[in-house]
Amino acid sequence: MAITSLDPGPGVAAMQSFEGHAEAYGSNQTVIDKVLPEMLHLIDPHWYQFPPLNPLWHGLLGFTIGCLAFISITGNGMVVYIFSTTKSLKTPSNLLVVNLAFSDFLMMAMMAPPMIVNCYNETWVFGPTACQFYACFGSLYGCVSIWTMTAIAFDRYNVIVKGIAAKPLTINGALLRILGVWLFSLGWTVAPIFGWGRYVPEGNMTACGTDYLSKDWISRSYIILYAVACYFLPLFLIVYSYWFIVQAVAAHERAMREQAKKMNVASLRSSEQANTSAECKLAKVALMTISLWFMAWTPYLVINFAGVFETSPISPLSTIWGSVFAKANAVYNPIVYGISHPKYRAALYQRFPALACQPSPAEDTGSVASAATACTEEKPSA
Repeated sequence: MAITSLDPGPGVAAMQSFEGHAEAYGSNQTVIDKVLPEMLHLIDPHWYQFPPLNPLWHGLLGFTIGCLAFISITGNGMVVYIFSTTKSLKTPSNLLVVNLAFSDFLMMAMMAPPMIVNCYNETWVFGPTACQFYACFGSLYGCVSIWTMTAIAFDRYNVIVKGIAAKPLTINGALLRILGVWLFSLGWTVAPIFGWGRYVPEGNMTACGTDYLSKDWISRSYIILYAVACYFLPLFLIVYSYWFIVQAVAAHERAMREQAKKMNVASLRSSEQANTSAECKLAKVALMTISLWFMAWTPYLVINFAGVFETSPISPLSTIWGSVFAKANAVYNPIVYGISHPKYRAALYQRFPALACQPSPAEDTGSVASAATACTEEKPSA
């Protein structure tokens, strides 16, 4: 029987290609093999023990970052555009929301394209200088986002807890807070460029971040103090603010119910909802805010501390999802702080009817902050 063709066909060729990759994973090749020569001085010896990642992981990472970037850029871009061009939304408090959206917009707009390119090439291809700036900007936008959330929590604490005794936030006051957030964050994130700590490629070699594997105390001290300044401290302040906010609203709700009993009426409000009180709504959003904050930054913090204190081995694959969770913070912030705002929803409905989720008039009782503010401003009769 004559052999008419030696072409193995597309299926066999694909299998042979996969087998070639599989042999690489079982051979002496490492995740460092594709790193550019000028980048090798930034690579910690820890990573030389790991084989190359399966190309499917790089493809999945690039696809995930691309989807997150599209959602974040679109969502945060709309928040910035609508809040900046709608007259009724140009308030001092909303400037903080715009700053949060702007920071998250920049994070994905500047971080996602280089990572997608690197995932395609399966290593960092832009050189050591770009690696330094990439990590610095990513750290900067993350720190700005966290401290802007803290400023928003302080603003709500000032309005809801202090009530009419609070000094109202002005445009200049909001701008000063925003400037302070950016300067504070910039001071911490440029420090590794000037020698306190270091920015190096992550374990998957497609992104850059803080050097948490160096054992010298200069690097270790930076990681620890940076975690305190941009994780533990803002987290404590956010929890502190929302704790007293929920307490204040709960106390007000009790006072309203007691006053209603004295007056022998069902409610002092003309249209109180039966199933959802301001207290419950506020508690839910407070829990959501803190939970999402934890989800975004805790995995990356755990990876950094695992490297600093050598508590557990770190693999290149684990560093992928630590950075993905941190960048995902830029996606759901506009949902929490923008979409929940009733006037924002109304403006979104007018300009982009197909994208808006406009509630019915009975459901549109106000944002969490405005609803709680209204509660504190209602004074029961003596």
